[in-house]
Amino acid sequence: MNNAEHSGNIKKIPILLLSGFLGSGKTTLLKQILSWDSDLTGTIVIVNEFGDVGIDGSLLKDSGSDVVELTSGCICCTLSADLQQSLEKICEQLNPQRILIESSGLADPTAITSLLDRGTLSRIMTLQKVITVLDADLWEARENFGALFFNQLEMANIILLNKIDILAEDQVARFLEEIHAAIPGSQVIPTVHCRIDPETLWAENKPNVLDIKPMSFYLDQKERKSVDATGYVTFVFESAEPLDENCFKQFTAELPFEMFRMKGPVRFEDRTVMVNFVGGHGDESPWKDSAKTQLAFIGWNVDPEAILEKIRGCEKGVKSALDS
Repeated sequence: MNNAEHSGNIKKIPILLLSGFLGSGKTTLLKQILSWDSDLTGTIVIVNEFGDVGIDGSLLKDSGSDVVELTSGCICCTLSADLQQSLEKICEQLNPQRILIESSGLADPTAITSLLDRGTLSRIMTLQKVITVLDADLWEARENFGALFFNQLEMANIILLNKIDILAEDQVARFLEEIHAAIPGSQVIPTVHCRIDPETLWAENKPNVLDIKPMSFYLDQKERKSVDATGYVTFVFESAEPLDENCFKQFTAELPFEMFRMKGPVRFEDRTVMVNFVGGHGDESPWKDSAKTQLAFIGWNVDPEAILEKIRGCEKGVKSALDS
């Protein structure tokens, strides 16, 4: 194999698996990824179209990335051996930096992950992330689609609740709540045309700048008008006052599901951390470059003032006054 080695250890090639039921928008998401300004040098795309004609692959070849098509079957069953052989050949001949796999709508991600966990592939590759696209219009009929439908959701690191522009306003909030109840611990992001920011998707979710763009930023002018009407909201909180850490943790835990993105440095009394909150889950890492809190938010039909009022209550001076 032609893989780089560091300190005697093989550097495993990261794989990003795009999953989702038939017609959910996986190809739309893949086309978005390939159109980003991100460095896609060494990225290989594997497209699995269930049928004799690789329609998805033909749509993607203009992107400039190398596309490998697997047709006439599903990569989790009849094409499992083909997928394994393709991955091995890709590693030997192309030395990829990253592999994107768009599975068919009938593929079970558990079978694909099992393939990657054994033999040669387990030594040279690692499944970095599973992104499942959920057609919002199918959620209420979910009981009709069987175990495969739920496996695709339960395996996901991030679920994109896509096509929310076709839903009534109250349905989005209800669907988000129901998905979180059905799949505890899930990360769910409501989208139109699978539009998310690149940082949310890539594994290196370690932000180093305060730069959350509204969802409409990723759309052209024609699309932007309709998306703005769906209720996406972007706002910022800044404070030089340190925040009470317990209060901030409580604030984060109580964010509504519609508040699906928050990132930026947060200053506590003894340290500053970088917070990255996506779809109901957050992590933090040490941060030395900011003496103040600067948080950017993206939500759907949330009340910015209500959220800002709550976080202002975590400012150390305000909390001390309230506690005294």
